[in-house]
Amino acid sequence: MIFGIGFNDPFLVGIIALGLLLLLTFAGVRVVFAAAIVGLVGLVELLGWAPAAGIVGTVPHAKSSTYALSVLPMFIFIGFMAFHAGMTQQLFDAARKWLGWMPGGLAVATVFATAGFAAVSGASTATSAVFARVAIPEMLRYGYDKKLAAGVVAAGGTLATLIPPSAIIVIYAIIVEESVGKLLLAGFLPGLVSALIYAGIIIVWAMVRPTDAPSVSGYSWKERFESLPGVSPIFIVIFIIISAIYGGWATPTEAGALGAAVVFLVALLRGTSLKDIKGSLMESARLTVMIFSLIWGVLIFVRFLGFSGVPEAFTAWIVQLDTHPMVIMICILLAYAVLGMFMDAIGMLLLTLPVVYPAVIALGFDSIWFGIIVVKMAEVCLITPPIGLNCFVVNGVRPDISLGQVFRGIALFFVADVITIAVLLAFPEIVTWLPDLMS
Repeated sequence: MIFGIGFNDPFLVGIIALGLLLLLTFAGVRVVFAAAIVGLVGLVELLGWAPAAGIVGTVPHAKSSTYALSVLPMFIFIGFMAFHAGMTQQLFDAARKWLGWMPGGLAVATVFATAGFAAVSGASTATSAVFARVAIPEMLRYGYDKKLAAGVVAAGGTLATLIPPSAIIVIYAIIVEESVGKLLLAGFLPGLVSALIYAGIIIVWAMVRPTDAPSVSGYSWKERFESLPGVSPIFIVIFIIISAIYGGWATPTEAGALGAAVVFLVALLRGTSLKDIKGSLMESARLTVMIFSLIWGVLIFVRFLGFSGVPEAFTAWIVQLDTHPMVIMICILLAYAVLGMFMDAIGMLLLTLPVVYPAVIALGFDSIWFGIIVVKMAEVCLITPPIGLNCFVVNGVRPDISLGQVFRGIALFFVADVITIAVLLAFPEIVTWLPDLMS
């Protein structure tokens, strides 16, 4: 008993704890602290102090020693090292020379450059921050509308949540105990589809309002081909990660380590300073610790939910509903869209999956397919107000573009995301094809 309440019904304790957690989160308490505190209090209420302390004390070590989590620092380091080695600028320059002639060519080039960087980064906010420095000045120099320039960078950064290596996909795999390799492969085609739909939206925008997104021409075929060697390390890393996971000759962690070694070697050959290398290591360590801490805090709450019986009760209620499973799935996704307005993507998934995932599987949906769908919803949350973390990142890097302009700039990309989700719902084979081949 705690606070002198002494509830006898574990389910009631679980419901009250969920409400308290949402209240603390909306009040601005960081998810890691809110989840850990509520989880500890709930465990004490249900089990007593000694068992609760024992459970809470074992979570950090038990989860930190999980082999699958060791892939995260590798993927994160690849992204930071690629940036400091100058690969980001070369990737954008190559995309500009090959795609600049199209309507809205620089914006289209930004989308595919962010997709390429996402394939060696895995961090959405880092991708947005990098291209806010690299791509926005170029688009503004050629007369692009500020809203479009900011919107395409904020939206393009979200591709890092789908295209492997993706930190959020790895976290999903850990929570639901699914194959990390299959999930990483599953995100590749949906990420490409999402990038193509973004590009289509930009082209339509440029055709309707050509002054907002003028084309850039004048590059010879020689200049285009000369731009390719500079981006070859990125394609080598992509090939290593995809072929290793698909071919089964290396685990995702080993593939990440090989990719990190390639990028590190390229950085040395290009004369990257010791200061930049140290900066990459420190930034990777900080982001890794942040993600691990978030996982620890939320898993304490997850342990409590397991004792409360809330996930089982929610699953039983969902299964007995006289409604088509796809209608229920759409309602779940709408709930994610609302939650995403107030919570960060990783925290939202960590808190909801223990309750939602068992119900989704009981309805007959594929675990890997649902994982990609829910990660795509996390993408949407990164650009929706009032949180819209990527929008704040772009505004932070470019204070001359107001936050209001950034949010107006992502409006059409939000529509593009809705179209992408509809496509993935209608054609699940886009998600499951590569993982099925791996089987």
